[in-house]
Amino acid sequence: MSANIPPLNSPTPEGAFLRLLNVLDTLRTQCPWDKKQTMETLRHLTIEETYELSDAILEGDMQEIKKELGDVMMHLVFYARIGSEQNEFNITDVLNGVCDKLINRHPHIYGDVEADTEEQVKQNWEKLKLKEGNKSVLAGVPTSLPALVKASRIQEKARGVGFDWEEKQQVWEKVEEELQEFKNEFNIVDGKEIDTEKAEGEFGDLLFSLVNYARFIDINPENALEKTNKKFIKRFQYLEERAKESGKALQDMTLAEMDVYWNEAKKL
Repeated sequence: MSANIPPLNSPTPEGAFLRLLNVLDTLRTQCPWDKKQTMETLRHLTIEETYELSDAILEGDMQEIKKELGDVMMHLVFYARIGSEQNEFNITDVLNGVCDKLINRHPHIYGDVEADTEEQVKQNWEKLKLKEGNKSVLAGVPTSLPALVKASRIQEKARGVGFDWEEKQQVWEKVEEELQEFKNEFNIVDGKEIDTEKAEGEFGDLLFSLVNYARFIDINPENALEKTNKKFIKRFQYLEERAKESGKALQDMTLAEMDVYWNEAKKL
């Protein structure tokens, strides 16, 4: 059975969003794959799409960002469609809900609360969420977040209620303190046996303090590490290509030979 193709390229946001809703409704009722999907089966696909959007943002590829935003938007509408089938909620409930939340959490815009700085806005935000029923300031941090992202969010949440260092110098001193404690547990000079559990704990403390310092100097640690990952990948792949051109296998090359190509990659 052929479905009528919705009108193309609506000139308004409202029309384009309605077109997406219509397309999803049609696919849900007529496409064998779409008919079988549940929130659980879509979950891992949504995570994948979110990471693809993240990659596009880090690459600064605006066309790819536009495409990935569309994919994420489609998933959100799909979840709302499934919610409506289960008589739990629909897309109207979702949109009205987020609008209500934004209005309630911005009393400095829609009410008479004073908040002239970003920091004041964040503090008000955390206080409002506690009033809404959160038992802890940290309750809003998802347990399944990657550890590096989670560390950033935990620290931001704590800062929102005033639990923070006053000066970045204090934070750097904490980094140096944690580095020394890690070195004490992982001293490769004296050759003593390492207590791996203790060393792991000190390494975690060191990473947490570095994330804290990054926050103080407005560096996103997740973005910073991912950019370094991408840089390493590009350089290593250059190394592989140059080795192949030379008729050599990496595992048969000395570190000194590999360093020649690695240093070439760094100059590109």
